[in-house]
Order: sequence, then C-alpha cells, then structure tokens
Amino acid sequence: MKILLLEDDPYLCRNIKQQLTKENYIVDACGDGEEGFLLALNRENGYDLALIDRMLPVVDGLTILKAMRSKQIQIPVILITGMSELQHKIEGLDNGADDYLAKPFHMEELCARIRALIRRPAALAPENAPAFRDLSLDPARQTLRCGSRFAALTPTEFRLLSVFLQQPETLLSREHLIQKTWETAAPMEPGNLDNYIYFLRKRLRTVGSVCVLSSVYGSGYILEAKNDQTAET
Repeated sequence: MKILLLEDDPYLCRNIKQQLTKENYIVDACGDGEEGFLLALNRENGYDLALIDRMLPVVDGLTILKAMRSKQIQIPVILITGMSELQHKIEGLDNGADDYLAKPFHMEELCARIRALIRRPAALAPENAPAFRDLSLDPARQTLRCGSRFAALTPTEFRLLSVFLQQPETLLSREHLIQKTWETAAPMEPGNLDNYIYFLRKRLRTVGSVCVLSSVYGSGYILEAKNDQTAET
C-alpha cells in the first residue's frame, strides 16, 4: 500500500515515515505544499491514502484536499493538524476529509486510523444500492438522490448514509455506526460521528427529503420519515 505524506515539520514527518515504513507501507513524504499539490493530483503515483497537514507552506492542505475531490480523486484522506477547534474540523471534514487527527497524537492511533480507512467497505454495485422512501444512492457518482434533486457526498458520508439506508426505521447505536462506517474499534476523535450526522442532515434538507436523522438520547440515531413528533437534536 502506498501513502502520500504531506507534513512540513521535518521531525514529525521523519517519525511518521519511519513508523509507516515499519508497518510495511510505501511512503512518499513531502514538506512543501506546492510540490505536495502536484504529487496529490498526479493519478499515476497510485496512492492508496494521503496524510495531509492542513498548514503547509505555499499551498495549504485544505486547498490540496479540495483540489483532489474536485478532480474525483477519492482516496481516503486524513488531515493532521494543530488546528483543533471544532469549526476547523468541520471545515476539513465538509470538504472531503475522511478523518481528522489533531496534534499531538500517538503513532499507534495514526496507524489504527489508517488500517480502519483501508478496510472500509467497497463501493456498492448499482443493483445493490440501498434506498428508502424518496432517497436512493448512486454509487458510480457517489451522490444522494431524492426525486429530481441530487447532492454530492464525501466517501465517509456515502458509507454512513449507506448504513442508515440498509436499516431504515431502526435505532442504530453510535458503536454500530462507527464500526460499520469506519470498521474500527479504536478510539476516534471526539465528535467525528456527530459531525457527519450534521453533514447528512444538511444533505437531506438540501434535496428536500421527507426523511430525517433523529437522535435518541443516550442510544443512537434512526433514519425515518418526518412526522409531527420527529425532532433533530
């Protein structure tokens, strides 16, 4: 497996590369945003996953991430950064990141997150794509459809919504959603699941669906049709 590492801190970059090499990954490391931009957008490099520092010089990591997604480069991306405020996390995840790891972090946790992302479920075949009420998924275009309206989804949003659509009107625990979406039992950044629930609720409103993602306090979430008692919290 080949990983692109974009990190401008020489000490951290060297340590990450050494650890990942021990884990038998092939790692291309770069500390400059401009060079990293070219590496990330060159499909011939054949990367399976990217670790991108948000605060790179010349071209920042968020710009690189946006460019990758606009070019339909859908490999998993983990943002690694010292910017730990909630709004920064939301911005990164909303622009296509699959995970967000705040510095400082343990190498064991980074490796666990990488393993979780590379084990993620394969894309659904069109004939097996789940649907419920007015919602359906287009695996080829990675979009949500409601009637004549469409909404683009990030890879993680697509996987999470697939879990809900495969078990509509069923209360799903946080643990179940995390395991099915990220395929990991390792600790996750606090609020990651909640952030993605927030994003999916926005997508459902954008397409005008009759469906909502409702919270059941202390238990989890459920995808159901709107009614007078349904509340998003």
